[in-house]
Amino acid sequence: MPPLCSDDRRELLALARAALTEAVLHNRVPDLPPPAGRLAERAGAFVTLHHQGRLRGCVGLSGRSLSLGETIVQSAVSAARNDPRFTAIGAWELSEVEIEISVLSVPEAIAPGAIQAGTHGLLVIRGSHRGLLLPQVAVERSWPALRFLEETCRKAGLEPDDWRHPQTQLLAFTAEIFSEREFHQTAPDADGRGPAKRDAPGAVTTPEKSGPAT
Repeated sequence: MPPLCSDDRRELLALARAALTEAVLHNRVPDLPPPAGRLAERAGAFVTLHHQGRLRGCVGLSGRSLSLGETIVQSAVSAARNDPRFTAIGAWELSEVEIEISVLSVPEAIAPGAIQAGTHGLLVIRGSHRGLLLPQVAVERSWPALRFLEETCRKAGLEPDDWRHPQTQLLAFTAEIFSEREFHQTAPDADGRGPAKRDAPGAVTTPEKSGPAT
């Protein structure tokens, strides 16, 4: 999937914001017009929510069963209400929640030695076990490739070295990552220190969660 233009990124963030607002304030999924253009293309994606620098939800779909626009709407609602690691987003938090979107390439088989931490996201599958970590998790936690692979196995409910098992599938993908922060002037906090440092996305199919368990 070619990179999205700035207008497409803005539209996806607006979709996610509308879905988040409807889910939190009215407990419903917004009735939106059918997506058009690039947003109508089928793609996997994740929506990550932060509140005052802390992770508050991260849910998405790695498959391409829905259009990108539909995936973003569903993921935003699920990240706000259905990520079991967190309480649901409250109305009082809504204005301070920052939305980040990760649009995924098609996951493809990869050899362990070819994994590039910070470039690749990983999906580990073995039987009913499935775990996914987004590329930014390795960056924000300063994990080398092997540690990233081991943590993805843990996310799948496996032992850290179960990637060696012949029945374990190891898939990699890249992600186009953007957030509301890119389209706003980031004003300093009241104490002048600037925006708070954010937690890494905390990630098993439909919806999936990405990031280490909290």
